[in-house]
Amino acid sequence: MDICTLTEAAQTQINKLCSDNSCYGISLNVKGGGCAGFEYDWGIINSPEDVENNDTVIDTGAGKFIIGVHSQMFLIGTEVDYVTSIVGSNFEIKNPNAQSACGCGVSVNFNMDTIPQFIE
Repeated sequence: MDICTLTEAAQTQINKLCSDNSCYGISLNVKGGGCAGFEYDWGIINSPEDVENNDTVIDTGAGKFIIGVHSQMFLIGTEVDYVTSIVGSNFEIKNPNAQSACGCGVSVNFNMDTIPQFIE
């Protein structure tokens, strides 16, 4: 199973962000915090030297999508999409490992008893 898949819309947006910001890639990590216990943490990776050993790097064409090694177990099977609506545009994360999420779309909670089954 892939750690993460990107829709065509997500890849296009990552390519645009990398081009607009003259950066190497866009990163997604999971860190402690937020109202549900964890939160998704987006970032800009300026150069290949900023990528850590064992990070997952997905080539999107004109950019890269990087998942930090310590976040991979939380994101296995996740789909990242980019959606545009009347109220704005944003990356949408569809994470099958999430037990619950806050309405903000950033804060998420996991059942820690089930996460190790996804580690390869």
